Amino acid sequence: MSWTADGYVAVVTIFNFQQYRHIQAPGWTLGWKWSKKEVIWSMMGGQTTEQGDCSRFKGNIPHCCKKDPTVVDLLPGTPYNQQIANCCKGGVLNSWVQDPATAASSFQVSVGQAGTTNKTVRVPKNFTLKAPGPGYTCGPAKIVKPSRFVTADKRRVTQALMTWNVTCTYSQFLAQKTPTCCVSLSSFYNETIVPCPQCACGCQNTSQPGSCVDPKAPHIASVVPSTGKNNFAPLVQCTSHMCPVRVHWHVKQNYKEYWRVKVTITNFNYNMNYTQWNLVVQHPNFDNLTQIFSFNYKSLTPYTAINDTAMLWGVKFYNDLLSQAGQLGNVQSELLFRKDKATFTFEKGWAFPRRIYFNGDNCVMPPPDAYPWLPNGSSHQLISTLSLLTTLLAAMAFLLGYA
Repeated sequence: MSWTADGYVAVVTIFNFQQYRHIQAPGWTLGWKWSKKEVIWSMMGGQTTEQGDCSRFKGNIPHCCKKDPTVVDLLPGTPYNQQIANCCKGGVLNSWVQDPATAASSFQVSVGQAGTTNKTVRVPKNFTLKAPGPGYTCGPAKIVKPSRFVTADKRRVTQALMTWNVTCTYSQFLAQKTPTCCVSLSSFYNETIVPCPQCACGCQNTSQPGSCVDPKAPHIASVVPSTGKNNFAPLVQCTSHMCPVRVHWHVKQNYKEYWRVKVTITNFNYNMNYTQWNLVVQHPNFDNLTQIFSFNYKSLTPYTAINDTAMLWGVKFYNDLLSQAGQLGNVQSELLFRKDKATFTFEKGWAFPRRIYFNGDNCVMPPPDAYPWLPNGSSHQLISTLSLLTTLLAAMAFLLGYA
């Protein structure tokens, strides 16, 4: 943004362009490695986690002297003289679809011993982004056209002295070795409730007591943290699937021109309140979604012409918080679909979703052969029985006539 006596002042902005993956508490952590002997004199809207060894400086001590600084966002309620625009959210970034206005975070840094011209400044390297754990891989910083800024009256445009971009991509396999959610299914036309696949997110470790929580245990309060404390390591309820989150899809009712589904999301994690959660569901009937109750909805069209993917998330101040495991650890809604005569059927599991994502992570689905199927038609059994009886009587009459 500007030059100083021995360096520059820069504004760093993190944009979350992901449509349905957000960064929740305890928030993002950004790191890099300086190319020369740069130091950070001061910061606004963010801070480094460590100052490092600044013993070589006399008088004015830098904010950070580390070769590889790590920066975190400031918390809400930070004094105004330490803030800049888009800062101080505790590192929380919303997804682009849910709220683009809160999908960016910024901080200002004053860098020293860095050079004072475009030719002497060196771009930092080895960028890392944690949100809050692993999963993101960042590419090298690339110098691009300087950012442009329009004044409030829209009559003048200014630009930065220098701009570089770093792109970070996410991998669920890098983020965690095991899945984080699973799907169970049920329907009105079949008494079978298809549970999450066994050991979908891991198996119970019977040799290590305390690896999961028995909700019926009398000492449960002593092992479960107090409400509102978010810890990165999950402490899950003892289940056959051992997943922190379960999504249940229930085909509830059938009407002449419509059919209804109930979706329930249950939190089995005692260490996490999921704020600003979201759900992405793929089903061919989303092109005829008529009404949704108590959830927000937006159509996602990754294939442009095919409208079979929907993003669902909670209503602000009503159910946008999925509380930790317990009596309040669930949210639910119902969806009403209009039937398409060309494609609609309850046969062969068509009414169930093809794929479900919770907070951007792919959930484990039951195997297709386990889906609740339509019961065998009694008319088919009756026809088979009558056919058998008729054949038997005909055979008896033939034998009697021959005798």
